[in-house]
Amino acid sequence: MITTNVQRHGTVLVTVTGALDEDAGAALQRVLDDVTAGERDLMVDLHGAMSMDADGLLHLLALHRRAETLGLRVLVVGWQPQPQQFMADVAGIRGRGSATGERYAVAGFRRLIEERAQRARDLSDFGAGWLSGV
Repeated sequence: MITTNVQRHGTVLVTVTGALDEDAGAALQRVLDDVTAGERDLMVDLHGAMSMDADGLLHLLALHRRAETLGLRVLVVGWQPQPQQFMADVAGIRGRGSATGERYAVAGFRRLIEERAQRARDLSDFGAGWLSGV
C-alpha cells in the first residue's frame, strides 16, 4: 500500500509512505494529473518508503520520466536503506550504502536502472510461473 500527500506551491511535493511495489503505480500516476504552468519542480520525499521492489522502481522511474516531459525538474530525497540498496543492486553498484540518489537524475543512469529493473521483474515473474507449474 502506498499513500501520497501532494502539495503545490511552485513545487509538486509528493510524500511517499509504505512499500514502493506493484500497487504504487496508480497513486504515483495521479500525482502529475493536475500540474499547472506555475509548477517547475517535482520533489519526491521517500522518508516513509521503507521498501521497494522492481515494480516500485519502475513506477518511480516512470513518474520521473513523465515529470520531465512536463518540464519539471525532479529531486528525490529521503532514500531509506532498503530502497537505496535495492536500486544500487539493480544498477550493479556494489558496496554498502552506495550513493545512488545523486545519480538518479542522470538520464543514462535512469535508462540503465529501468532496463535492469525490468529484467529483474521478468525473472521474478518467470520464477513464479515456473514454481506454480511444479
